[in-house]
Amino acid sequence: MYAVTSLLFLLVGFLLILVIRWQLAYPGEPLPFLGELFGVANAPGGIILPEFYNQLGAMHGTIMVFLGVVPLAVGAFGNYIVPLQIGAPDMAFPRLNLASYWFYLAGGIVMLVSFFVPGGAANNGWTSYAPLSDLAPGMGQTLWLGGMGLLIFSSLLGAVNFITTIIQLRAPGLTWFRLPFFVWSQFITSFLLLLAFPALQAAAILQAMDRLAGTSFFLPSGLAVAGQALNVAGAGNALLWQHLFWFLAHPEVYVLILPAMGIVAEIIANNTRKPLWGYRLMVYSVFVLGFLSFIVWAHHMFLTGMGTTISAFFQATTMIISIPSVVILSSLILSLYGGSIRFTSPMLFALAFLPMFGIGGLTGLPLGLATTDIPLHDTNYVVGHFHYLVAPGTIFALFAGIYYWFPRVTGRMMNDTLARIHFVGSLICMNVIFMPMFIQGLAGVNRRLWDGGASYEHAQGVLALNIPMSHAAFTLGFFQLFFIVNLFVSVKRGRKVDANPWQATTLEWSPAGAPLRAYRDPYEYSVPGALTDFTPQGEAKP
Repeated sequence: MYAVTSLLFLLVGFLLILVIRWQLAYPGEPLPFLGELFGVANAPGGIILPEFYNQLGAMHGTIMVFLGVVPLAVGAFGNYIVPLQIGAPDMAFPRLNLASYWFYLAGGIVMLVSFFVPGGAANNGWTSYAPLSDLAPGMGQTLWLGGMGLLIFSSLLGAVNFITTIIQLRAPGLTWFRLPFFVWSQFITSFLLLLAFPALQAAAILQAMDRLAGTSFFLPSGLAVAGQALNVAGAGNALLWQHLFWFLAHPEVYVLILPAMGIVAEIIANNTRKPLWGYRLMVYSVFVLGFLSFIVWAHHMFLTGMGTTISAFFQATTMIISIPSVVILSSLILSLYGGSIRFTSPMLFALAFLPMFGIGGLTGLPLGLATTDIPLHDTNYVVGHFHYLVAPGTIFALFAGIYYWFPRVTGRMMNDTLARIHFVGSLICMNVIFMPMFIQGLAGVNRRLWDGGASYEHAQGVLALNIPMSHAAFTLGFFQLFFIVNLFVSVKRGRKVDANPWQATTLEWSPAGAPLRAYRDPYEYSVPGALTDFTPQGEAKP
């Protein structure tokens, strides 16, 4: 249920960005059927108005992060794979699990419905910065806050469930350092969700009160709207919203990345036929990563004038948090050394994750330093950086996980030829889309230009890149059809396989009905003297 729903939301979020890319490449050109779908007020004659463009941008970010990637990485992969990998019969609280799903679905429906209410959906960016979001007319922003409240409650229920399951329901013999790295990644992710999301929950409630109850938590004194003094009590602080939002949203980045790292680690170990290099070091690194993710949030706020002392603190923590990320990435790369690598379709996506995540991380370093962040802030450079982490980074890892665990879920393999076409097309298109964003950002092109920057006379040369970038986005949509067809056809007609087609070692591949007990570490591949090149974790004798 989580997997199907989150994949559908990913499709919706992707369709929204195709509309945005059309507008950036061909500003003012009508897009057929757009007015009929979203209303004449938003797109008369199919021409995208600035207000509607802002709705598309805000809802694309919200849907992709909160309704697509996180529910797929945590809700789908976590709920299905974690109990199997620890030998548990189910999650600790199955009904709580179902409640978490229904709150998630309800939050998603509220978000989608907001497109069709008077005034349209939220149009204040996916960050919903105050005071603009406090004062936005219409119901869209209020529904956004309600939808976020439901999604946050869903995540909190799921986080409690994961933590309890991993602590209490491990199979006999499955000590902490016999856990697969994927389980560790989900365990730390659950703590991030549990500790970070309440900040945004509180912020959403306060903003809803500002909008509906006449309070002024985020409305400072002396505000003027359309030349008229705003009649509110004042004394609020617009920056309070940013602190509460980013206290969630930076750990949220690692909520996206950690499960992806866990998936990639499982696939690399299996397809190199050797244990992960530095497994314990990787586990210690995710602990450090989780802790540090809570003390770097204000590197998103260097332009707020917080002062050099506090800026220096957040610059330092931002540089430090890159260390455990590099440790994990380096361990995954070193795991390839000396391996008998099988270039299966899951492995191709997992291998592509490594350089894509590396580009995303490396381009983030200038944004962690106030001196370079100030000119780069709010430019397309930031968009390119974040998307390299999430699109060819995290989403590639999720595709790898789908191809890898699909036979465990269905008993059938996905078509390898279609998977390879999907991989090659997606890899090329994503780089054509996002790499030019760094060039545009360095030229000073703002990220929120509804007309594609037609008024930016000094940057017309780099703005011409919008056309090939948009063509690549449309082509990327075409290559996703190979995945969609493969997914649906393989469920019914895929090649049937045995219980362990990848010859993997972890417990989720154990024969059905066998009593589960862990006798060894999770990645016993190519053990000297063993009869085969893999020794299952649940097998008593090597």
